[in-house]
Amino acid sequence: MKLDYLERSTGSNPVGTVIWLHGLGADATDFEPLVPVLKLDQPLKFVFPNAPKRPVTINGGMEMRAWYDVDLSAPLASSADIDASTAAILALAEQMRGEGGTDNIALAGFSQGGVIALNALVTAKTKFRGVMALSTYVHNAEGLMDIVRLENLDTPVFMAHGLLDPMIPAHRGVASREALNALGYPIEWREYRMGHEVCPQEISDISRWLNKVFG
Repeated sequence: MKLDYLERSTGSNPVGTVIWLHGLGADATDFEPLVPVLKLDQPLKFVFPNAPKRPVTINGGMEMRAWYDVDLSAPLASSADIDASTAAILALAEQMRGEGGTDNIALAGFSQGGVIALNALVTAKTKFRGVMALSTYVHNAEGLMDIVRLENLDTPVFMAHGLLDPMIPAHRGVASREALNALGYPIEWREYRMGHEVCPQEISDISRWLNKVFG
């Protein structure tokens, strides 16, 4: 699976790359407007890939951009889709290697995109500078021990969730945080009085975290 993507830089000679994955039904333009809003100390390149279009069970089989199918009656049925999307994102990261090396690449994802970012964190054979997971969860948290690799165990992780999220309840995010904490990942956790969205305080926290990761 080869992904098309949008690419934006905040200045010349960026010191690193952030690959940012959108959520269900969105596309590569979803988080692009945030780039000029971020208060960054150094220039960064942002890469926004498009998920492939596929029928989504939870939405009545309607075809839309999705990193994986969602079937509430069979939560683990999406495992193959998640693995395939993760492989595509890791291939994209390899493609970006010439822009500063894999240790200068961070992953970010919202909702479905965050699931892929966290799956990459756990399974990647290459080192990432950081992983940002927004309003999301870990797929098959009970099976993490069977797939976890050592390469990113000390990679900084930023997780944030809305306390009023009707799509992915906050307690699911907390359970995912605890599953990753149990494996030793260094997680910065933030929660906000918001729904399934991004709020101004979160944008400020993202800016600070990116400055720390690429500082």
